[in-house]
Amino acid sequence: MSGQAPNRTEAPQADRRNGEPPFAFARMKRRWDALDRLDLRFRWGGLGIRVLRCHLTSFAPGQVIAAHKHSEYEFHFIPKGKGTLVVGDATYPLQEGLFYLTGPDVVHEQISGPEEGMYELCLHCEILRVNDAGADAEWGDPLERREADECLAILQTMPAVPALDRYHGMNAFLDAYRAWEDQPVGFYTTLKQHIVQILLRAARAHAAPEAAGSIPARDMNDHRFRLAVQYIEDNAARPISLDEVAERVQVSPRQLQRIFRSEGGTAFRDWVEHVRLQRIAEELLSSSSPVEAIAAGHGYGNPNYLYPVFKHKFGMTPSAYRRLHGIRQPGAPEEEKDHHERKKS
Repeated sequence: MSGQAPNRTEAPQADRRNGEPPFAFARMKRRWDALDRLDLRFRWGGLGIRVLRCHLTSFAPGQVIAAHKHSEYEFHFIPKGKGTLVVGDATYPLQEGLFYLTGPDVVHEQISGPEEGMYELCLHCEILRVNDAGADAEWGDPLERREADECLAILQTMPAVPALDRYHGMNAFLDAYRAWEDQPVGFYTTLKQHIVQILLRAARAHAAPEAAGSIPARDMNDHRFRLAVQYIEDNAARPISLDEVAERVQVSPRQLQRIFRSEGGTAFRDWVEHVRLQRIAEELLSSSSPVEAIAAGHGYGNPNYLYPVFKHKFGMTPSAYRRLHGIRQPGAPEEEKDHHERKKS
């Protein structure tokens, strides 16, 4: 119960019995308030979440937490022991493996078992709606907002009735504590993910089967086209073949050729050539290297092949392209160099 200070001096009797299996959450007793001391607040989709308390606490046999309520959400997970929950006129037995949520303004009372007492993992947090302007659909923000909203909707209607922790929300408490112990790179993000997992796993236990969400399916032709284009962009400086790229995107060469025609409106070979010629044109204007060296550096094993394809695309030879943009080619005089290129083309 986050409304009471954890009992750190008197553990349940069950914890002291000989022959009992090790308590999985015992390490959290070392610094019971470690996570409580962190000012942990973060955004999840369109929700703002501020963690008030997140800890393991124990209650002595017969201990009573008097009836009280909170304006925030309080999650109670029972990792060991027994007890009783009283909500209004209803009484529910508590035992290992159960959890319940006392949402805003739910009056509740808790009594630990008369003989063995009880442990509780408690998450007490504010959940507020925040301004979601500027969300980027390209990177999945709408999906995250939808899932956060769906989770909150379930929490808002979840009855304060103990349920089985079927999705192992308790494990997320221990994961969060271990993150505090280890202080890994990305500590804040790691803690955020564990807290969100507690919320989601609690909601799943009460969600209707049809409430399961889904990630939009890809257009696989478009996806494979994008993968192939990226591979071409990354490797255009060396000879690459249709068979090689098809193997990388896991389709047949014939299928990849069809994908380029349907998605790119051109043949595979023409796309590769376009990428190379664009880069050659950029280097002609930014470098004083000879045309032959530039051609070799962009996948043209035979530099003589560059001249006709370059002229076909740009309507002029590489040297004329340089001259048009005020770039002087080193070496031979322009007239001689241009004559040499015209012979090759």
